[in-house]
Amino acid sequence: MIDRTWLDAAKGDIPQWAASMSKDADGTTIDWDWVRSLDLMHGISVLLALAADGEQYGETAAQPQLGLDQLELTPQAIHDALKIDYATREHLESIIAQCNSTFMTDYDRFIGSYRLPRALAYANRRLNDNINTLLHLGEQQHLWVVSRERRGRTTVAVLRPYSGSRPSNDDQGMLNLSGETGDASAGNTAAENSDVKFPTTVALDDIQDRTAAILDARAERRKAQRFQKRAGDAAMARANLSGATSPGGAASSGNATGHHPKPDWRDAYLPGRDVDAVMGIDIETTGIDPARDYIIDVGFEFMNMASPRPAGEPETYAYEQGYYAAGDAYGQSRLAFGVPPENAALGNALIAKLTGIDVRGRSSEAGYRLFDEWPQAQAGLLARLTQQPYVAHNATFEHSWFMLNVAGYAESYRAGRITIIDTLPMSRQWDPGAVPTNEHPYGDNTLDAYAKRQGALDSAHNERHLGLEDSHIMLVAMKHHLAALKAQRKGPWGAAGRAGVGGKSCGRKR
Repeated sequence: MIDRTWLDAAKGDIPQWAASMSKDADGTTIDWDWVRSLDLMHGISVLLALAADGEQYGETAAQPQLGLDQLELTPQAIHDALKIDYATREHLESIIAQCNSTFMTDYDRFIGSYRLPRALAYANRRLNDNINTLLHLGEQQHLWVVSRERRGRTTVAVLRPYSGSRPSNDDQGMLNLSGETGDASAGNTAAENSDVKFPTTVALDDIQDRTAAILDARAERRKAQRFQKRAGDAAMARANLSGATSPGGAASSGNATGHHPKPDWRDAYLPGRDVDAVMGIDIETTGIDPARDYIIDVGFEFMNMASPRPAGEPETYAYEQGYYAAGDAYGQSRLAFGVPPENAALGNALIAKLTGIDVRGRSSEAGYRLFDEWPQAQAGLLARLTQQPYVAHNATFEHSWFMLNVAGYAESYRAGRITIIDTLPMSRQWDPGAVPTNEHPYGDNTLDAYAKRQGALDSAHNERHLGLEDSHIMLVAMKHHLAALKAQRKGPWGAAGRAGVGGKSCGRKR
């Protein structure tokens, strides 16, 4: 039995958050009473209330779960539920988006735990699944056609009127709500299998996904704030006659590498001269948003960058790729996790193509545990993350997922018990092969490209997009790269290099 009581307990932290965070990421005053009213344990989607009054839909000992394939909703009910759920998601995500900066700048430690944002993200993932189910229900009733389109910083679901052709969708659309076997087609919908005749059109303007517009507006506000700060700093520098060392002054121009003249914020994640034992980690997910998507694969292993491999560790490990050699790696581990039944039913063709993981076979009903419902798995991972620096390629991705999925991670990071090293800025700043081009203005710094340049991946093969295999080629590339940099007296051993382990950590002075 899964214990979800922590979700209700998390609402006990609201007074701490309310005292420190009055506005969300969009500058709107937060209604904390509304947050307190949310049923995080049982779900916050209108779809749940529409499913047999919501009682049979949840897991109970007395009644079976009412599947969505038994739902038969009018077009207006689908429209109205989608409109409300979109509004709930927008409201909730704007709160979640503000929690990180509030928690990390809570220097007086008024907020003791990151449990509430994790709970809100937990509920939001299920809400997002229900939104996708409503989108699919509308497709089945020929109310609209859904296409997933890149808009600015994200991909959104765009609804267009049904034109009579069968909808096509590579990201979703595997759910059969008709109650019949076989593929869902234009002649096999819940509406057409029912005695009830529905109208075929509903208004679409008020149920379009606004995520892209919200993120763009948020980014513009941050840009304006940065501009104001730089202008203020410049004015202060002029007043103090210290322009040579102020932001934008002579001291901030250029670095030793030549092909990236300006420092990058990721430079904080670069390793130092004394880095040695590290843990490489990579995760695979059902999407790119930790507040909407699920972790389905985690792979990690250990490697020493300077000292010998520990004695007594097994010398061989069988990776999925037979041409991978374990080399100096040790302590390899691969963890598989599941998704809720609603997410599994919808499928995810994009992730299946990228990773080979078909979420239709990863339902919790099939015995797969969900990472955000498995405290022991989270505790075990956190213990490993705090034992030594962990390395990831584009580590801010893993970091953002751990913040909203791993109990205790945010608290440990804020306290300085976690150090993060990122091989992406190693590629950007220290790899002369990362030459800027029109296609890659900062050079091609994907893990695949970096690993190939550093001799960790054969040019005839590509990055596998599985956690353990990607962790392995990343660590091999990092070790090769550091050895070359040391021999050349560059990178950590250059004029701008750092002593010590390096990497990014919080809450302590180096």
